[in-house]
Amino acid sequence: MSGTSIEILAPSDQPEGTRMALIRWLKSVGDPVAEDEPIAELETDKVTLEVNAPASGVLAEVSMHAGETVASGQRLGLIRIARVEAHSGEDSGATDLPTAAADDASRTGSAAAQPVQPNGHEHRLSPSVRRLLLQHELNPALISGTGRGGRITREDVLAYLDRQAEPQPAPTQARPQAAPAPAPSQPGASTLIPHDGMRRSIAEHMVRSVSTAPHVTALFEMDLTRVLADRKARRAEFQAQGADLTLTAYFIAASVAAMRAVPQVNSRFHEHGLEVFSDINIGIGTALEDKGLIVPVVHKAQELSLFGIARRLEDIKNRARVGALKPADVQGGTFTISNHGTSGSLLAAPIIINQPQSAILGIGKLEKRVVVREIDGSDAMVIRPMAYVSLTIDHRVLDGFQTNAWLSAFVSHLENWAG
Repeated sequence: MSGTSIEILAPSDQPEGTRMALIRWLKSVGDPVAEDEPIAELETDKVTLEVNAPASGVLAEVSMHAGETVASGQRLGLIRIARVEAHSGEDSGATDLPTAAADDASRTGSAAAQPVQPNGHEHRLSPSVRRLLLQHELNPALISGTGRGGRITREDVLAYLDRQAEPQPAPTQARPQAAPAPAPSQPGASTLIPHDGMRRSIAEHMVRSVSTAPHVTALFEMDLTRVLADRKARRAEFQAQGADLTLTAYFIAASVAAMRAVPQVNSRFHEHGLEVFSDINIGIGTALEDKGLIVPVVHKAQELSLFGIARRLEDIKNRARVGALKPADVQGGTFTISNHGTSGSLLAAPIIINQPQSAILGIGKLEKRVVVREIDGSDAMVIRPMAYVSLTIDHRVLDGFQTNAWLSAFVSHLENWAG
């Protein structure tokens, strides 16, 4: 038997600063693999990625192991592309090594055979896809595959579940078994909870941001009377068209207006100059309970109406709920909103900038407060729906004047909302 080898590489198209961890191999050394078949799973601080086989052959080597941090483009292992020399006198040529699909069928029988898809072709299903299909008792023939060659991906199954509007718990990912907790160094009971890949990536990203950029935070207060009135008047109309009109949609629209007043906020710092972006791609910090934080992006928000923004947010919310966000959904952000008030916080400062962006907006809890307003030429105490809003900036990029000008435009757009 002779042949060549081809490297299995980690994705190299991830944004700068993205950290990945190998969750697990879906194949063992010596197993046959088919081209484009999922053979490993990686986790970033945002999404889970499948690594597909670059060619058909045999998994000959694994260079990285479960739990290890993986760099962009790093070698994960090797696939041997082999050919078997024929010894028959009737045929002195070479024949291809049996395909991975055929070997799987011979080793595991009917369990390895995959259901026939609507187009009549058989497509291999990754273990994570199989688990989802079994967990939800789904017929794969009803699901359209978007992978190469029509292969059903994990995202396809999750999107199908979401379309069926059947509440399901988010699928769990297998994790490497944690090492036994070390004995406490001090008296008293304690529990060591190992960090998963997402938590490690978040920690590294936050430390890198603070060490890179000098953070400064400015705080304003905003009156959302007009916004709430507009939302009450239009929410049913939006819902009838499949989009929930949330306050976050208004905050995105106001951010676009403020960017037009101070475009330098929508930028990235370089040693040789400031890169100001034309597209306003706004990331929305979304908590995954105790799992961590993910930041899906509303791309080209400057081209969207309020309804367009609301519909995009609805799509993000639904797919984030079932873990179906794709890498493109969390890439390319130029500005981030942290709506920390949804969990009860009045003020958070400083909110760490999502590098390599130049600023991050914080929205505090909405609550009714007594404020002083001039009515008919006299001061009067009135009750208004108020919230604190902060802008944390990279002081290498922006100064106090620009920061306050941006916040002034943001608040003015909301307080004078005209629909």
